Amino acid sequence: MQDITIYHNPNCGTSRNTLALIRHVNGEPNIIYYLETPPSEAKLRELLEQMAMMPRQLLRTNVPPFAERGLDNPDLSDDDIIQHMLAEPILINRPLVVSDKGVKLCRPSEVVLDLLDKPLTEPFVKEDGEVIPPNQP
Repeated sequence: MQDITIYHNPNCGTSRNTLALIRHVNGEPNIIYYLETPPSEAKLRELLEQMAMMPRQLLRTNVPPFAERGLDNPDLSDDDIIQHMLAEPILINRPLVVSDKGVKLCRPSEVVLDLLDKPLTEPFVKEDGEVIPPNQP
């Protein structure tokens, strides 16, 4: 079985759907509840590098700490943004999924299929009723 890790927030529908999709196709992943156990600065930088993503691209903008911390300021450096994410992990967008195929921000949840070794062989139904059809050969 493929080793997969998900940085998960159980209060997020996309994160729940991504976790369920991983379980549906691959089995049980390693789950990191990142609000309780946030990544270290080194790990966050590593994940950003592996995704070829700038910190601002991973920043959640629809949570109170975004406005409270003035994160809409375009002059903030990448280091500043990372420090804010470390101080308030809710500012890290999710779910992040790590596999031997890479690291991705899985929004929408079906993006995770690119990281799995096995194809989706039967339909998967998201919480909202949307159906993800099986992978086509």
